[in-house]
Amino acid sequence: MPMLVPEEHPPALREVIGDGQRRGRRLRVGAWKVAGDLPASFRYAAQGLAYGFASQRNFRIHVFTGAVVFGMGLWLGLAADRLAVLVLTVAAVLVLELLNTATEAVVDLAIGRQFHPLARVAKDCAAAAVLVAALSSLLIALLLLVPPLMLRLGV
Repeated sequence: MPMLVPEEHPPALREVIGDGQRRGRRLRVGAWKVAGDLPASFRYAAQGLAYGFASQRNFRIHVFTGAVVFGMGLWLGLAADRLAVLVLTVAAVLVLELLNTATEAVVDLAIGRQFHPLARVAKDCAAAAVLVAALSSLLIALLLLVPPLMLRLGV
């Protein structure tokens, strides 16, 4: 049963769907059913993490920075609740970076190499979300790490 693509879909999407039909592959309706078991779901998630780490410089920077900040928290002997706050803020930045990557991929898939002002808005807003989270995370890290660091340094 071929899937009909309405004209309001972007040409790039019509081409991808049409290409799948031409090759005789049946497109799945309800593609959310692809991961039939829990291990497959984890495998797909791991592939997303690997893709983010391999292809996104900023993701790698955030991972490295988060590891350094967490290591400093351990070195300074922060309480578990303060370490948890650091972990949550770093995780929020990483999650938003992955969502930014996904947003960019979906926008690129939908419009191809064309310029569209709404595509720019989507990409800019996703990047802004990462920036806001990163700046907030930096402020939280400073508030949690600077006082015990000053004590340790005797300042």
